[in-house]
Amino acid sequence: MRFDVLTLFPEVIESYCNVSIMKRARDNGVISINTVNPRNFTLDKHKKVDDTPFGGGAGMVLMPQPYVDAYDSVEKLDSYLPVMLSPQGEPLNESLVLELTNYNQIILLCGHYEGFDERIREIIKPREISLGDFVLTGGELPALCLIDAVSRKLDGTLGKLESAMEDSFSNGLLEYPHYTKPRDFRGYKVPEVLLNGNHKEIGEYRFQEQLNRTKRKRPDLYEKYLENKDNK
Repeated sequence: MRFDVLTLFPEVIESYCNVSIMKRARDNGVISINTVNPRNFTLDKHKKVDDTPFGGGAGMVLMPQPYVDAYDSVEKLDSYLPVMLSPQGEPLNESLVLELTNYNQIILLCGHYEGFDERIREIIKPREISLGDFVLTGGELPALCLIDAVSRKLDGTLGKLESAMEDSFSNGLLEYPHYTKPRDFRGYKVPEVLLNGNHKEIGEYRFQEQLNRTKRKRPDLYEKYLENKDNK
């Protein structure tokens, strides 16, 4: 999958995607990351990409010309989706992440300051996506969260694709607890069921822990899980 990121701070995107699992995914050809700086497309001699809002108000607004021209410069693949990272967008969740894996290319627009001139939305018509009901300084962190979450679902990113399929939310529940060596640490012992080699019992134990954790920590998810189960 190809990710094209329109950002005023390409180094933020590149620094994260050049380490750890994201770097491995790039090296393996699972994903490609391309950054485009709208500042390189502005017609202003001072490389300005923002201006004061018409009608007054605090802050600066990102001008349409640099962003639309930067977007137009991106080569589009057969199946692509423009995405605007915005607190006004739909929440990024597991089902949306899985939906996004169906595209060959995602073009991400990262905002700053008071946000985008409305005509950027009207011309590009992006799908707006949000991390939650809060505001960040810029769109780079949400863009990286989306890239990371989607990349994990692509075969070749993780050592085993099953790792992503067992993440929290993959079946509507929180993930079960994990343990490693030593068996006994400061009196806290690994549950015996994980040591007996009976995979059926281990699977049942882990599923029950998923139910218990979700019911305790996220009762909203637990109720939703029960509703979906009853409707099947």
